[in-house]
Amino acid sequence: MTATLDGLDLPERVGQLLMIGAAVNAPSGLGDTVRRYHLGGVFLRGRSTHPAAELKSDIAALQKRAPLPMLLAVDQEGGSVQTLKGPDFPRLPSAYRLGGGPATTLRDTTRTSARRLEAVGVNLNLAPVADTVPTSIGTGNPPIGAFRREFGSDPAKVAAAIRTVVPASQDAGVLTTLKHFPGLGRVRVNTDVSTGATDTVATVNDPYLAPFKAGIESGTAAVMISSARYPRIDPDAVAAFSRPVITGLLREKIGFDGLVISDDLGAARAVTAVPPAQRAVRFVGAGGDMVLTIVASDAAPMAGALIAKAESDQSFRARVDEAARHVLETKKRAGLLTCG
Repeated sequence: MTATLDGLDLPERVGQLLMIGAAVNAPSGLGDTVRRYHLGGVFLRGRSTHPAAELKSDIAALQKRAPLPMLLAVDQEGGSVQTLKGPDFPRLPSAYRLGGGPATTLRDTTRTSARRLEAVGVNLNLAPVADTVPTSIGTGNPPIGAFRREFGSDPAKVAAAIRTVVPASQDAGVLTTLKHFPGLGRVRVNTDVSTGATDTVATVNDPYLAPFKAGIESGTAAVMISSARYPRIDPDAVAAFSRPVITGLLREKIGFDGLVISDDLGAARAVTAVPPAQRAVRFVGAGGDMVLTIVASDAAPMAGALIAKAESDQSFRARVDEAARHVLETKKRAGLLTCG
């Protein structure tokens, strides 16, 4: 990846750190932003029942606007969280239902779904959910349990499911993203629509980290960071802006060296107290690689702030380079880049 990275100037490197949301049924609307900001990725937001052929054509047209091929992501978990539906994308069971069934069904369902995604040009799934929801909370957990997005209530069982899902998807051509590190299963607030989501139990030795470790051992390309608070790990910042969570726990203690992506830092209520430009700077400064925002207009302030910070701070510039390398390595793994 050294040759590719060396060929990019600072604005191009910063662009690789941005994954911006595009309307799944009209992704070409993001074409100018893709080109102007050298975007590293696009997240197809919303829900679609468009035919596979139409989606494939739309995605290919968007990729043509990018100087470097992009990571193209969807939320294709199953259950209530499934971006692509319709005749070419049958409804997937929830993780909760799949987690309670045989591993062979989970593997086959994952593999078939991944092949359908890969065929239209999607190369990154923002799944699987590695959060564990204890039975004592269950559907009282707004972001995960209420929608049955978890594979179970026992971290060992969830870890087993994650060990099945990661290779099943990645061997079929779609990279996986474990979420939402270090876990949203015990919070009582949804970070998308409220502030104050807090897990007062989680520590760096939390048993609920087991599914994330299992996914990392299974070779997941990416891990997504939550926007909740974990005061026993870091009393000062939400996870997305936390160096102790991202660098200390995920990178150094657990040993993950792949792509670290944020949960949505655009519309999520959990981060509204911080201006969009600073959300990007704080996430990358904490050790994150790819800033996800579903708000297309965030591209300009986020790119501008990252460039300005890198120009004025040598250590941050080195962090930008490292993050860009992680993005490029992930693209190489996705078959998007073949150069050295």
